[in-house]
Amino acid sequence: MKLKPIHVFLFLSALFLVYSFSIYLTPINEKSKTSFDIKTASEGRLVWQKYNCQSCHQLYGLGGYLGPDLTNIYSVKGKGELWIKALLKSGTTQMPSFHLTLEEENKLIEFLKSTDASGLADPRQFNIKSNGMIERK
Repeated sequence: MKLKPIHVFLFLSALFLVYSFSIYLTPINEKSKTSFDIKTASEGRLVWQKYNCQSCHQLYGLGGYLGPDLTNIYSVKGKGELWIKALLKSGTTQMPSFHLTLEEENKLIEFLKSTDASGLADPRQFNIKSNGMIERK
């Protein structure tokens, strides 16, 4: 039995539709919405770059390995804005105090808040499904 091109086309089209529906019907794990000022956050990114934070810290798993990944640091329980401000002011044994101005500090925190609001970044928290999609463990 020889397959006709129309049958192959219809079969592949049906597979495409089934796959598309399975993707769009899968619920998305969303974080709670955090409001932030986009202009201040974009200025905070410039502060991040000015002080070369990516040489030690990561965002979305990309960057240096001396410090922790800061993608979701704003929403970690027990941390947040006050904790970040304290570390920026005092530094740690490995992180120096950069003596940021209050304006730079607020912009950097707004940038970290916007990064945190963009989603989860730790790949160890996800399982890769057979269809290529990811889901939270």
